[in-house]
Amino acid sequence: MSETSTKKKKRTIPEPNGQWVAIIRVRGTVNTRYDVEHTLKLLRLHKPNHCVVRKLDQGLRGMLLKAQHKIAWGEIDFDTFSKLLKERGWIVGGERLTDEIVREKTNGQYGSIDELARAIWDGKIKFRDLEWLKPVFRLHPPKHGGYKRSVKKLYQEGGALGYWGSDIKKLLLRMI
Repeated sequence: MSETSTKKKKRTIPEPNGQWVAIIRVRGTVNTRYDVEHTLKLLRLHKPNHCVVRKLDQGLRGMLLKAQHKIAWGEIDFDTFSKLLKERGWIVGGERLTDEIVREKTNGQYGSIDELARAIWDGKIKFRDLEWLKPVFRLHPPKHGGYKRSVKKLYQEGGALGYWGSDIKKLLLRMI
């Protein structure tokens, strides 16, 4: 047996530099350790197919590594974030996010969902400042055959869990 086959494959998880990541819960909570369940609760991922979008920092990176056997995550671009907000955004009270609601709730400061998305993306406003906007996106299960990979293995091992990199955009577009 060679030395390379016995060594573990190195993970290529990026160091935080302010990029935005989408975090999708893939698995449920049956037989989950308490600390992992608590981490999922802190991330606001209460059910499978729920998604949150956050800026990557050192604390979040540690949480992602702790819960990587229950979630899929990776970097997204602005277009994917904007589409996610337009099509799966909800406000408190159970209404879909529309341009009219954005104008009403922001007192005309933002005229459309695109302007609100740009403000969030650029850091001018945070999700926690928008008490009327739900920070969790409820997604459909992936179209065209589910995850197409085992939900019991990490992405690097041929599964659907853990760090996807920029490939998470493809999964998100199938779930929106």
